[in-house]
Amino acid sequence: MSSSIADRVITNKDISRNRRKLGFKGTAWLIARYIGLIFLFGFAVLPIYVMVINSFKGITGVNQMNAFNIPTKLNFEAWPAAWAVLQVPMLRTLVFVLQSSIISAILGSINGYVIAKWRFKGSKLVFTLFLFGMFIPYQAIMIPLVQFNNRMGLGGSIYTLVLAHVVYGIPICTLIFRNYYAAIPDEIIEAARVDGASMVYIYRTIILPLSIPCFVVVLIWQFTSAWNDFLFAIFLTGGAPNLAVATTALNFLTGSGNQIYYGTNMTASLIVSIPTLLVYMFLGRYFLRGLLSGSLKG
Repeated sequence: MSSSIADRVITNKDISRNRRKLGFKGTAWLIARYIGLIFLFGFAVLPIYVMVINSFKGITGVNQMNAFNIPTKLNFEAWPAAWAVLQVPMLRTLVFVLQSSIISAILGSINGYVIAKWRFKGSKLVFTLFLFGMFIPYQAIMIPLVQFNNRMGLGGSIYTLVLAHVVYGIPICTLIFRNYYAAIPDEIIEAARVDGASMVYIYRTIILPLSIPCFVVVLIWQFTSAWNDFLFAIFLTGGAPNLAVATTALNFLTGSGNQIYYGTNMTASLIVSIPTLLVYMFLGRYFLRGLLSGSLKG
């Protein structure tokens, strides 16, 4: 108890000494930093502010002149109109996003485990090829991907998006899991191998229970990436209404017709952004724990 009190006294003395050393210039610089942070925060929050306030002005109550004004009376007319258009596409998006995220995470975990703990001849080359897949632009593989999906009979199915996001999610998932597993001591694996445990048994009983923080990071990453994707969605589905997802339905809504209803557009944009916002609100702390536990460290 006495040592903790002494440490606290020393800390308070150090803080007071640092404050005296700070002086006028240091205080001014500190204030300028806070002003800059407040400005950046306001700049980042401004689009959300505009969407929220305009979603309560009705369908026709929004124009370019009053876009930044707070509504004088709440009007929820735009919410059911936007939800009627987005309900089915958002449910369809949720189905394919969950499938692609889970499959990518599982395959990335297995690949990362093998590369990190069961090194074989050419494993570094294989890992390099996985990393190379992260830098291939979407546009470069669109035509062969569409041809492959058509030959596999997936051209008229939502599973064409599942396959696309799984393929493009494997490299980043492998990288994250490989770096995470590299931090696990090799002695644990060697002790299990000495006891006669197989590669699958070690993964199932030792590695997998330790992978929860990394799985959270990967699932949030993949969920956000797949939910916000527009290029794959519009290209692979061809704009078919029966395959419309959240982003394509939002695009059709905001760009359809000669009359633009900004209230409905703002409300629809807010509705589409809610799932990813909820993910980070409720799982954000686990995401940070996964990052701090070494899942993105080399």
